[in-house]
Amino acid sequence: MTKDEQGGEELLSIGKILKPHGIRGEVKVLPLTDFPQRFDLLSHIQVLTRDHRILNLTIQKVRYEKNFVYLKFKEYTSPDQVKDLRGGLLKIKRSEAVDLPEGQYLYFDIIGLSVRTEAGQELGVVEDIFSTGSNDVYVVKSQNKEHLIPATTEIIKKIDLAEKVLIIHPLEGLLS
Repeated sequence: MTKDEQGGEELLSIGKILKPHGIRGEVKVLPLTDFPQRFDLLSHIQVLTRDHRILNLTIQKVRYEKNFVYLKFKEYTSPDQVKDLRGGLLKIKRSEAVDLPEGQYLYFDIIGLSVRTEAGQELGVVEDIFSTGSNDVYVVKSQNKEHLIPATTEIIKKIDLAEKVLIIHPLEGLLS
């Protein structure tokens, strides 16, 4: 996890720079957020470059085309200047994250939670999350086993961020 250099606040990735675009130094961005329009609300953003530098940039222009976001930064005016940003992650402070409705969580909040059954059986820790289209799946790992837990209301019974625990109701065959 990346931390902000000024205040030590955790940073969340909301996009990945794919490549330079056009002649004025725009970049094509793959959004890593369910709310791509959130870029309209930002005037500044941090970029974690492939060589692990953090750049503080000013967003001059935002536009959307198909499933991509195109950003123009005030600090850059040509494709040559932005080519080194390719592969960089666009980061925001945790405090700038979009407020989610009740019962919805950021991946960032779920990864690292301890997982156990309603009966108290410890299963491991959420290491990763992937989407199947219909629902997310939590990858839960312990020292010697990996479980794929569908993130459905039928299975996920409680998420307690304060206690850092996720309680599941395992359907028959889920843990075998």
